[in-house]
Amino acid sequence: MAQRPEETKKDWEYEVVEEGEENILFIYLETVPDIPSIEDNGFMMGKTIDILSQADRITKIIFTQKRDYEYDFNQTQILMELAALYKKFVKDKAIFGYSSYDLTPVEINNIHKQYATVQGIIYRSLKTDPVGTYLEIKRIARNEKIKLEKSETTREQMIGQKYLALLGYLLDKIEKIKIIQLALTQLAGYQIGDRTVYRTIFSPLIKPDFMFTKLMADYPANGEEQESYTIGEDAEVTVFTFSDSIETLYHVIPPEFKLSEEKYELLDLARKIMAEHKPRKEEFTDPKRMRQVFFNIGRDLIEELAQNKGIRLRQSEIDALTNILVRYTVGFGLIEVLLQDEKIQDISVNSPMGKQPMYIVHGDYNECTTNIIPTNAEAESWATKLRMISGRPLDEADPILDTELEIPGASTRVSVIAKPLDPTGLAFSFRRHRENPWTLPLFIKQKMITAEAAGLLSFLIDGTRTLLVCGTRSSGKTSFLGSLMVEIMRKYRVITIEDTIELPSKSLRELGFNIQQIKVAAALAKESTEMTASDGIRSTLRLGDSALIVGEVRSKEAIALYEAMRIGAAANVVAGTIHSDSPYGVYDRVVNDIGVPKTSFKATDVIIVANPIKSADGLHKNRRVTQITEVRKHWENDPMQEGGFMDLMKYNAKTDCLEATDAIASGESDVLKAIAANMKEFAGNWEAVRDNIELRGKIKQAIVNYAVKANNFDMLEAPFVIKANDKFHLLSESIKEEVGNLDSKRIFYEWEDWIRKEAKRIK
Repeated sequence: MAQRPEETKKDWEYEVVEEGEENILFIYLETVPDIPSIEDNGFMMGKTIDILSQADRITKIIFTQKRDYEYDFNQTQILMELAALYKKFVKDKAIFGYSSYDLTPVEINNIHKQYATVQGIIYRSLKTDPVGTYLEIKRIARNEKIKLEKSETTREQMIGQKYLALLGYLLDKIEKIKIIQLALTQLAGYQIGDRTVYRTIFSPLIKPDFMFTKLMADYPANGEEQESYTIGEDAEVTVFTFSDSIETLYHVIPPEFKLSEEKYELLDLARKIMAEHKPRKEEFTDPKRMRQVFFNIGRDLIEELAQNKGIRLRQSEIDALTNILVRYTVGFGLIEVLLQDEKIQDISVNSPMGKQPMYIVHGDYNECTTNIIPTNAEAESWATKLRMISGRPLDEADPILDTELEIPGASTRVSVIAKPLDPTGLAFSFRRHRENPWTLPLFIKQKMITAEAAGLLSFLIDGTRTLLVCGTRSSGKTSFLGSLMVEIMRKYRVITIEDTIELPSKSLRELGFNIQQIKVAAALAKESTEMTASDGIRSTLRLGDSALIVGEVRSKEAIALYEAMRIGAAANVVAGTIHSDSPYGVYDRVVNDIGVPKTSFKATDVIIVANPIKSADGLHKNRRVTQITEVRKHWENDPMQEGGFMDLMKYNAKTDCLEATDAIASGESDVLKAIAANMKEFAGNWEAVRDNIELRGKIKQAIVNYAVKANNFDMLEAPFVIKANDKFHLLSESIKEEVGNLDSKRIFYEWEDWIRKEAKRIK
């Protein structure tokens, strides 16, 4: 994005700046009191047409004042067409000429008045109000036709026909331009001077001059509001749908768009001063501390500037302005505003910048378009910051960068691609992580799984099985793996291995989990000082008995993972995620693509398939676990043909529900029997196994029920779910010692008595 110069320009000075294929017309209106609005102000439109009639091939118009008002390519072309027509009429004055030969002085005087009136309308009004001009000339032509019909002499008819020919010519030319074509359906009851019609044709993108990002501030005229809410620092979100489009619009107005003019001026001055100090690369190694330093400097600066200008601000106002300042200096601009919304799951920023809006995936409305349009300057700024934060390259030799980003109130995984992989520049993908880990009760409420499935998974985790969560992109694999981590008892050590930090290790550590993170080199990195994923997995063998959680199995690290499983590292849970859409797809990927031996693949106990389920109309997607499948051990060559996969639970599309198969009811599961064989309470007693799985499922469902009943959904979050899990384990142990067995009815009775009291206490 071409940037406005720092030096002051006189009002109505303009310049054309070339940027790639674009010719951007900057019109400077620094001290003009009126808001630069072509749609609302005829004078502004007229002055703009005057400038455009002297320019050539303009693709974008930007008025620069306290804010920048940008009219995009399509709107600019409408104005360019109008300017060309106006220029043609002004240049070709002969069209308003007439021959005075053989005319009487009275006739000459009358004709002169007629032609001068029309010429005056064209010169005066066409560039300020083309719709009004069109209607006024049309009215004159209509009256002239009536007059002509009443003419009594051939001479009067001849003069009238020539005048009508001029009016017809003008109307024909004016009617063909796009601004009139767009207005034709809105002219019923139109009054000359009313500019309502122009507001349906022109709508600028508006941004404060301290911002790079552009934002369509106006609500869509034909949008149907579905929901509105507030996020972060008073940012207003409104979701719109449309009767004539499948598009859903996520419309956000951040706090910086609601500031007074004097606050805008303070921010602009502060930004210019802060811009003189660019953060050094080493400062980005601790982004949290760097932001705090810049916040302190910015707060003092804004306070000083306000005092110098005699502007009285409360401390809360100074802090709010400082947060905005930090966001647009060392931060990530409006990306940070979006990431404050817990309902947003993904943000996509596509190249080329400035040509299309950001897109998001919303928890309630799925894929949405936003009213935010990033620019080249902002994209380059993000890329530079991400290089410094990650310590990883992003250039033609390494056109892919995966890293994690921590900002106030949110953490996200960021993926960036650059040239030559992206031939049109830079593109970004931000995946937001929940502040708290997902839990199985949360997924029950979201209908991703059933309570019975949650009970089965809880049993498998306590049974120290090896699990792979597979699915397509955005199917919820990593979130689901995080919910399984919550089920691991806190007394066990957990080691996580990731190339980009996505698992909720930090949150779980703060909740008392014994977690060691290992960060390894990205799978696509060509050269790195970081340890490879394979070496990272092998290093865990030296760290003692631990649950091993692999963020994503992508490549050759799968060989090391299965090596760890087979040689005994699976004394506790081993789990990970992998891209695939079925159990056989996992086998095909692991064995045929990655090269893990078939016999090693048998170390997988259970495959959990998570996939988005589309509605029949194709407009909605719901995340569901569609299979929980056991990998059996008796097959030799092909698990599909030799019955190597046994579904324990399978998704039923009719009921939109994950349902148990006969394998659980009949006791055919080798994995569950293997768990039972190692526990005195379950050995040889299949009913006891089923009873315990059902008990765990009842407990998970009860957490959801009590949360809904109390209208306190914090009970579904990890802190409470962990407490509930601990209580279940403690009660199970004490009742077993007291009565000699795991009495499910008594365990649930005492556990429910506990949660009932907890629900009242925290209500």
